[in-house]
Formats: sequence, C-alpha cells, structure tokens
Amino acid sequence: MTDEQLLRYSRHILLDALGIEGQQRILSSHALIIGAGGLGSPAALYLASGGVGKITLVDDDNVDFTNLQRQILHTQARVGMAKAESGLLALSAINPEITIIPLQQRLSGEALDSLVASADIVLDCTDNFATRHAINRACVHHKKPLVSGAAVRFDGQISVYDLRRDESPCYHCLFPEGEDVEETRCATMGVFAPLTGIIGTTQAAEALKLMAGIGESLTGRLLLLDTLEMEWRSVKFKKDAGCAVCGSSGNGRSGEYLRQSGADHESVAPSCRPK
Repeated sequence: MTDEQLLRYSRHILLDALGIEGQQRILSSHALIIGAGGLGSPAALYLASGGVGKITLVDDDNVDFTNLQRQILHTQARVGMAKAESGLLALSAINPEITIIPLQQRLSGEALDSLVASADIVLDCTDNFATRHAINRACVHHKKPLVSGAAVRFDGQISVYDLRRDESPCYHCLFPEGEDVEETRCATMGVFAPLTGIIGTTQAAEALKLMAGIGESLTGRLLLLDTLEMEWRSVKFKKDAGCAVCGSSGNGRSGEYLRQSGADHESVAPSCRPK
C-alpha cells in the first residue's frame, strides 16, 4: 500500500476490525455492479471512495431527466449520456486510482456468466425479477457472494446471498421464480429519493464487509425498511433444500441457467414480500 493510499484510506485503517489487512483486501477486489440507477448510484460511489480496486459498472440505459431525483451518479449536464459512461466520470472524479469498466449492455446468457465469473462480488442493483433471477443463477453457478437490494414507493429491502457457503440460501429460495409476486413500475408508482440512497449505501456496506472479511453479513436475513414510519424489520430465512437453483437437484450449478437467463433490464422495481 502506497503512502497516498495509507492517507486516503486512513479512516478505514483506524478501524480495528478492518485495518491495513482488510483495506488491502478491498483494494485487491473486483466488484460487479449491475444497474447504475437509484441503488447502483450510492453503492458505486461508496465502493469507489472505499477503495475497491476494480469496479465493473453495467447498465444498458441512458440518463433521463426523471432519473436526477434519486440517481446521484448522474448530473443534468449528462442527460442523454449512457449511464455506465456517466458513472465512469463520477467515480473517476472521486477516486482516479481505481479501475472502472463501464459497460452499456443488457446482461444475459454467456455475457452474464463471464462477468460474474470474473468478479469477487456481485451487487444486484437492477429493477426486475427476471434479471434478478438470472444474476442469482450465475452467482450460484460460480459461488459468488451476491448483495441484492430493492426499493419502490417508501419501502426497501436488502439481503446477502453468500453463495461461497453451502448452507447459504439463494435469491430463489426466498422469492421462487414463477410465483405470483407483484412487480411495480417506478414510473407509475414512484419511489422516495432517499430510500434508494439508504438501500444502495447499505448494499455498499455489506459488500465492503464481505470483501474485507469482517463482521456478520445479512446472509439468511432479509432487512426491510418502511421510510414513512422509519422502521426497520428483519426476517430470517433458510436455504430451501428443494430449491430449483441451489438445492441438491438444482440447475444453478450447471449450465442450465444459461438457457434461462435471457432477461430484459427494464425500468421496473419489485415490490417483494417474503414467503
């Protein structure tokens, strides 16, 4: 670690639980952030400022005027620019010493598989169930830790699926694909701006802890936030032994998910309820 890095990350290094060793692990990590919108914006900003050595930021959309209410990676001057490129400008301005790879594309199939395989940790900051399930299958297949958040109206949620651990549940364990789960559009239902910041920042916190190897993650817990009442609630859940993705007879650890993951990345936000 250079003298400049020791100074830049000194407030992390002062933390006994993290220290130089933990910060070095963060510097050596590669985070894949899928979605550069309301959740991906704060998540990416804190991972960059926290010193994650390599960040791949993926989003197929362009900056829209309606995004500016909550998507803090972007500015009015960059309306019309690809969100991934706008994110590159914002993150490079905060921390020019890290590597940032912007990708303007929809992820599915082999492309998703390859990116997940190359990363140390994946942050799902997307906004529809099809994409979330495709990301989950890839993370199960490659045993990569997944930090997943969601926000709509005044309600948010976050959990961690540490798929390096055999006992960890996956996203499908909690929200089985194909079940009748409500999915609502931000464009029609709205979303409270600070909510996306709270959830996205919490995703960054969980990701940094996992990279540094410190603390207890949200694995096996779904954290729910009602910002109207400003009330947090925690729901515990376990791995589903019969899960079609991560169970003993599941397809997530085979190539089967590649034939199932042609998911669109459209502008919707899930209103998820635990089983």
